[in-house]
Amino acid sequence: MDSDVLYRLTHEEDLPPLNLNWLKPEDRIKVEATRLRPGRKGLTIEQVEASTSLLDFSDDYSARPRGAERHPAAARYGWYYPVRHETWADNVRLLYEEAVQRQWSSATDIPWHTLKPLPDDIEKAWCQFATFLTEVEFIAGDAPGQWLERINPEWYEVKLFLLTQIMDEARHLDVFRKRALANGGGLLQESTGAGLRIILECQDFSEFSAIMHVFAEALVQTLFRSGEALAYNEAEKTIFRLCAQDESRHIAFGVMHLKHILETQPWRREEIHYYLDKIEGPLSVDIQSGHSAASPIFDEAIMVLAGGGRKNIDKGFDWLMQLRRRQVHEYIHRLEVAGLPERRYRLSPGLRAFLDT
Repeated sequence: MDSDVLYRLTHEEDLPPLNLNWLKPEDRIKVEATRLRPGRKGLTIEQVEASTSLLDFSDDYSARPRGAERHPAAARYGWYYPVRHETWADNVRLLYEEAVQRQWSSATDIPWHTLKPLPDDIEKAWCQFATFLTEVEFIAGDAPGQWLERINPEWYEVKLFLLTQIMDEARHLDVFRKRALANGGGLLQESTGAGLRIILECQDFSEFSAIMHVFAEALVQTLFRSGEALAYNEAEKTIFRLCAQDESRHIAFGVMHLKHILETQPWRREEIHYYLDKIEGPLSVDIQSGHSAASPIFDEAIMVLAGGGRKNIDKGFDWLMQLRRRQVHEYIHRLEVAGLPERRYRLSPGLRAFLDT
């Protein structure tokens, strides 16, 4: 905007009184100097924030966007985390961009037409399996939402990522509910929900992320990646594949957040172990029965599906035991990546038994 135009806007008598102090001629140069061009992946947050220095601490409790000028009369909010390290992960921008580019629809991206009538025991097993996962994904969507209002907008990337996770979990509960209903079976038995409640009762963001992202979702991810053996048609295979790609992002955030905490706040190491103790115990597995205390009906449904029916329950049991071993080994591997290798020696007995075998 030319200087004479700005002068007329602010001085001519026939105009109502305006305060255009925010509109300064020198700002035009600043805007042109920082103009961005989309790259191969479009205009990403990484590009937009390339010249930004992240603060480690913010004393601003308003809703001011990062980089905006403070308003002296801005309303104060009750942000809970003024320290970036307490919610940050170095891969959060990348994960957000991937999440918005890889959204899918349970209505149109699942080949529902490939569902065919199944033997009664297998259909009921799938319905019980889907019922439990519908319940799990409800909690997985609710839990991240509890933390959104606590995170300072100075680190908005974490808020954006958690919002994509909530959308991911919404699709998951939607798609498993649809599977329970689509082939004529319906929803079956609810679980006790004991392990799920632990996630909702977390009092700290790192506690929530360690329990949900690094432990709980890691177990679910291994199950989804092994789901080919539980699928009886292309629709079910597609469900597992699409849900697994979403869970990978959630786990990647959790692992990198844990790594960031251990590097920037190393005195919290024992605290993290305490959080993992809280969740490993209730979700431990009896190695003789293969059942977890929290979801024995779910485990039995898996055995029926993996065995190809009720008559092959022994085969299904063997598959479930192999799944447990993979789950524990992959869980420990993620903790090693995060910088907590000693956790293998502190696992709950019900999990360590699978590691030892």
